[in-house]
Amino acid sequence: MSLSPLLLRVLQGVGALWTSPNTLIGLAAGTAGMLAGARPSWNARDCAIVFREFPWGPGGAITLGNVILHTGPVLDVPCRTYAHQAGHASEPVIGLHDHERAHVYQYLVLGPLYLPVYLLCGGVSARNPFERAADVYALQGRGWWPRYFRVKSM
Repeated sequence: MSLSPLLLRVLQGVGALWTSPNTLIGLAAGTAGMLAGARPSWNARDCAIVFREFPWGPGGAITLGNVILHTGPVLDVPCRTYAHQAGHASEPVIGLHDHERAHVYQYLVLGPLYLPVYLLCGGVSARNPFERAADVYALQGRGWWPRYFRVKSM
């Protein structure tokens, strides 16, 4: 099923409004990062404001709503899937921008519920269905929504 470009834009707008609390957190972090050299730019393909050279964090990127905070100079870089890094699978490299775009789409659907649900599913982990779905999307160009949820037991 393919959506018309107009309907797709309307749905993206509704999703952006729905996830705006997350986006505001990302914008606050990005703005603070600008004081230490982060550089913002709008990336229409990723439907997000990307703050490049974000000064804090272990490396890589994190998505908050329609904001991607990336420690490197460009988001279009190769990276390994979470399953590959954890030794669960041998997979080809993916594009970091594609992986993060999947998270933007996930935020558009879940809005302010995304962070609590993401954390309940295991946080940053190869077993988190949101991370696996983002890796699948980066590998195949489809499948950004998790096939199933498994809440991590406390």
